[in-house]
Amino acid sequence: MDIKLFDSELKVMGVLWKQGDTTAKQISDILKEEVGWNMNTTYTLIKRCIGKGAIERREPNFMCHALIPREEVQAAETDELIDRIFDGSADKLFAALIGRKKLSKEQIGKLKQLVEESE
Repeated sequence: MDIKLFDSELKVMGVLWKQGDTTAKQISDILKEEVGWNMNTTYTLIKRCIGKGAIERREPNFMCHALIPREEVQAAETDELIDRIFDGSADKLFAALIGRKKLSKEQIGKLKQLVEESE
């Protein structure tokens, strides 16, 4: 993925990924409730995302459509985190996650299953 999104822009994208195509007004209403942003802040971020090619604006009603899927952004952000903080080593990231947080038996079971499926 060539598009770099900042945390604030990811909040806008998060609304679209969760809600599907949504008007700018609806996005603004949701983020006002969740984050406390005013309409101008949200509209500025939507326009930034449009400029970066992450969102497409459609008429009528300034309908917003996500052009990049959540999974693509998650993969790119994960790769960047692994490269930047863990010297490109996914196993170091995995060890850090396990070491920092108490995991439930269910979570440990899911992780084991993921490891087995990737082998």
